[in-house]
Amino acid sequence: MVSNTYFLYEFHGLWYKTIGLTVFAYFLALILSRLMGRKAISQMTFFDFVVGITLGSITSNLLSDKNHPVVSSTTGLIIISLLVIILDYIHLKSYKTAKIIDSEPVVLVENGNMVNKNFLKTRITILEFMQLLREKNCFNIADIEYAILETNGKLSVLFKSQKQALTPSDMKIPTEYKGLTKDIILDGNIMFENLKEVKQTKDWLLNELKHFNVSNVNNVFYAGLDTSGKLYVSIKNNSSEKEGKYGIE
Repeated sequence: MVSNTYFLYEFHGLWYKTIGLTVFAYFLALILSRLMGRKAISQMTFFDFVVGITLGSITSNLLSDKNHPVVSSTTGLIIISLLVIILDYIHLKSYKTAKIIDSEPVVLVENGNMVNKNFLKTRITILEFMQLLREKNCFNIADIEYAILETNGKLSVLFKSQKQALTPSDMKIPTEYKGLTKDIILDGNIMFENLKEVKQTKDWLLNELKHFNVSNVNNVFYAGLDTSGKLYVSIKNNSSEKEGKYGIE
């Protein structure tokens, strides 16, 4: 009976400890990742990948290894995060350091000619290179002036001038300025800061919504105002689209 009680006590103690460590590790990882800055997966370099694996491994030890002190794992996470922050700062200030950490872009095609030594340097095969070209909607290598392998593994392609699409500037056609659309309503909530930036008021917004037969802001899923003054409104649970006086509903 005593042994069963002791077992239950140990079990509950371990259970509470696991929950506590998991919550602690989650918020610690969240705080450290925010301090290190956001970066899209597609923008991650090999150095970022290694750091991510290292942090994940230490966090795993923090949760699963009973013989590994919590203080030791936490200290390791903080030190690595600080090193990343320091290196990122040096990275911004020193071009030489950036080259050491992230290497540098490699030219694979120059003036229409493939640079063989750089293919060996990057260990990119011709078949892999052709696949990267197809991802850029290029199916004929003769159409390329330059192809550069970036530090994040993406391929940048400059087509020959004869193969580039015409632009309004090529045709000398005047264009209007197109800036960012301001979010005015998000899921029924008015973004008052954005409304203030476009120099409008709540009364103006409510009046404009009447053109879309909207009497309650809570019924609006999204509303945005572009630089030309047109309002786009999407109503909740409404799949139909129709022309409005100030945009599309």
